[in-house]
Amino acid sequence: MNDPKPALTARPVISSTGLFTPAESITNEELVESFNRFVDRHNAANAEQIEAGKVEPLAHSSVEFIEKASGIRARHVMAKGPILDPEIMAPRWDERGDDELSIMAEIGVAAAREALERAGRDPKDVDAVLCAASNMQRPYPAMAIEIQQALGIDGFGFDMNVACSSATFGIQTAADYVRAGNAKSVLVVSPEITSGHLNWRDRDSHFIFGDVATAVLVEDEAIAPAAHWDILGTRLKTVFSNNIRNNFGFLNRAHPETADTPDKLFVQEGRKVFKEVVPMVAAMILEEAERLGVDPQALRRLWLHQANAGMNRLIAHKVLGHEASEDESPTVLDTYGNTSSAGSIIAFHLHSEDMVAGDTGLICSFGAGYSAGTVFVRKAA
Repeated sequence: MNDPKPALTARPVISSTGLFTPAESITNEELVESFNRFVDRHNAANAEQIEAGKVEPLAHSSVEFIEKASGIRARHVMAKGPILDPEIMAPRWDERGDDELSIMAEIGVAAAREALERAGRDPKDVDAVLCAASNMQRPYPAMAIEIQQALGIDGFGFDMNVACSSATFGIQTAADYVRAGNAKSVLVVSPEITSGHLNWRDRDSHFIFGDVATAVLVEDEAIAPAAHWDILGTRLKTVFSNNIRNNFGFLNRAHPETADTPDKLFVQEGRKVFKEVVPMVAAMILEEAERLGVDPQALRRLWLHQANAGMNRLIAHKVLGHEASEDESPTVLDTYGNTSSAGSIIAFHLHSEDMVAGDTGLICSFGAGYSAGTVFVRKAA
């Protein structure tokens, strides 16, 4: 009796992407004006202690400082007014009832709907939703399950957090589900309301983040639209580091005296991150390219994590072997700011339509953890 033929492994592809961009945007000029008003108020209120040497005076920020440090010129946010108010300097909106769609789910659904529409996919044909983002609105129920319900998907969903690498980790997870035959169509949704975990009063980081939501539809090639992206290979890497950290969590209630300390928001040792992450990510990309038989210098485009223009410039140079042009390594950092896990997906979403069949590119993210993820793709049609 002959043994049955083994089932063919499904091939995962990226069928489409979606993007939600908040209507409001804050320019560097607006941000600096607000921050400097806060600094002046703080220094005036603490003048005697500053004079006595008991309190360090705060320093002004500047447009020049921000653009030199990051390459960021503006960022989209969900709540502009309260962020620019020197008495608040944080996002504010009305709390929603448990029977209302939460704000994080709302923007995730908007991005997901665009991805589904672009692929011509009906929500009922999707098997799973992964909500992959750096900071979840709540511990449970999972944001992914709420997004799943709002879209009308009969399947499963769960949340995952690998900070700025969440989307690429989500893409590999979705691709693995497709390869294993556990799903044929998976939505990876990354709603990033990063304005909520940014310390808008910190001169070294108040300019970094912006809000956005992205979605990536990963599917079995057999059901994907003709205009899709073959996933050539993915690789993930984590190395523990305290150089990017956020200590906020429900266990903070056990230590109420530290509830409002700066470490409950985004903190980082920027110079250490730059020095340690750039070589790690560049080496990871080159090693994975070699494993896949891809010539890194022949990559048509790099869609890199949008955190810092200098980091992207150095990584692209190490990969391509020359200074990358804007066409080879497009940026959205200048207008979106750092949007955590969504950054490389925004770049891919906005700068991939001109690619032709056979063009090969790389989606790459890196951030807190440290974490890094690569997704090598090739345009199918």
